[in-house]
Amino acid sequence: MNTAGHSEATERRGLELTPFRGLRYDPDRVGSLAAVTSPPYDVVVRPDGVHHLQSADPHNIVRLILPQAATPSARNDQAAKTLRRWLSEGVLTTDAHPGLYIYEQRDGNGMLQRGVIGALRVSDPAEQVVLPHEDVMPHIVADRAALMRATSANLEPLLLTYRGDDSTTATADLIERTAEQPPLLATTTEDGFSHRLWAVTAPADLTTIQSDLARQQALIADGHHRWATYRRLRTEHPSPSPWDHGLVLLVDTARYPLRVRAIHRLLHDLPVGDAVAALDGHFRVRRLEVPLPEALETLADAACAGNAFLLAGDGAFHLVDHPDPDLLARTIPADRPTAWRTLDATVLHATLLDHVWRIPEDSPAHITYIHDTAATVAKAERDGGTAVLMHPVREEVVRDLARQGVTMPRKSTSFGPKPASGLVLRALDL
Repeated sequence: MNTAGHSEATERRGLELTPFRGLRYDPDRVGSLAAVTSPPYDVVVRPDGVHHLQSADPHNIVRLILPQAATPSARNDQAAKTLRRWLSEGVLTTDAHPGLYIYEQRDGNGMLQRGVIGALRVSDPAEQVVLPHEDVMPHIVADRAALMRATSANLEPLLLTYRGDDSTTATADLIERTAEQPPLLATTTEDGFSHRLWAVTAPADLTTIQSDLARQQALIADGHHRWATYRRLRTEHPSPSPWDHGLVLLVDTARYPLRVRAIHRLLHDLPVGDAVAALDGHFRVRRLEVPLPEALETLADAACAGNAFLLAGDGAFHLVDHPDPDLLARTIPADRPTAWRTLDATVLHATLLDHVWRIPEDSPAHITYIHDTAATVAKAERDGGTAVLMHPVREEVVRDLARQGVTMPRKSTSFGPKPASGLVLRALDL
């Protein structure tokens, strides 16, 4: 794109999406496309989910994104060997021509999402082109970086959003027209979602998409750690190189609004009784002898009035709300916007985890982040820990904070639906 000129609009580089030769499963070499897909690596509940997906098909993508071995280096070596074997056996094949990919997800309840998958130029936060809204955990970035180095591949796309306007109608129309054509692949996964994928290879169509997106700014909806990994790996390779770009799915939320859900916490070494006892004098705690759906409704009502959480793990639910204002004033940093200081995730991390329960938030031995509500409760009850169930944040709060350059606490949101892993990969050395 032309970056000449003196105005901010022309000087600032926007989204630069590059076609690539997608790496895809040969449907004749696998049991079914649905059987080889997986949720993103951080949504799979381990180890149960890994075992289930591995048994679904010997070529399930989970064997690449979450390889199982005794040590990290052995896991990464295994993933690299598995990828090379699948390539040599023709299980995975490379598309003949570079392209961008239109991706559609649909469920049985009227939810429809469409977006564009491509290789996006990796940019720094100062450029304000791709906006993060959450902090990352260094050990996860290191883990993902080691896996990408070993496999030399982007194994699953990040989910990014932008707000389309009159300048992106050509791309929106192209997406709709493409969706009327026969797809490259179509499958329905066990969660009830149908998935379809098309390749866009015509030069005029590629130019349309690239020109429209060049004026846009994106928000990271899902994939903060993988974006941080892209940025780290880009610095390790002299430019220009394939590592200057990373695999993403871009969704126009003006046309296809995403759902925003909470990510819950499982505290491994803290029994519910101890967690509740430590809250005495700091928060109001009420025991709820109700099913999970009703408990979540009670949490939603309480969250409208202020910070609120649900604790579980002992067969009941405990609604935690009405924090002591003096406690919040002492424990929450005062140098941030009010919208950040009043986030449930901020209160959880700064006040509950750091001050009341004294649990390190970045230690996998003490805390696990789980997207599925019922699974979080079940694991807490089985393991004797405490599930902390959260209420979701509104998307406009997330976007406003991101535009201010303010990052939310780690794992504050779960945007969805997330792209299925295994439908299209990007090899960096092909």
